[in-house]
Amino acid sequence: MMNTKTTTIAVYAGLISVIIGSATFALSWNLYDILGGPMPGTKVLLFPGSLTLIYVWHPLFTEEISFWPKFALQMFGQFFVVTAVIMLFVGLAKKLFRITQKQ
Repeated sequence: MMNTKTTTIAVYAGLISVIIGSATFALSWNLYDILGGPMPGTKVLLFPGSLTLIYVWHPLFTEEISFWPKFALQMFGQFFVVTAVIMLFVGLAKKLFRITQKQ
């Protein structure tokens, strides 16, 4: 299959998701008035970060934290969730590939 480590693939995917999430958030933030609302697809692309904001960080902190710490928490969540999911899927794919090669 491939000789790349599972963690390397997962970390790169996490970093790419943070870059895409930051760009999406910035575009949606700056185009809010022009579009009359959030940019289409923003909720989908920022879903992993939003999950951590709602279910991890919100119970620990109050809603009244300023913008930049909240943005940093969302991007950390984006990185963590995407990295964990990709690590799981790549690990499973490698195991399935090994099983099919033995038969």
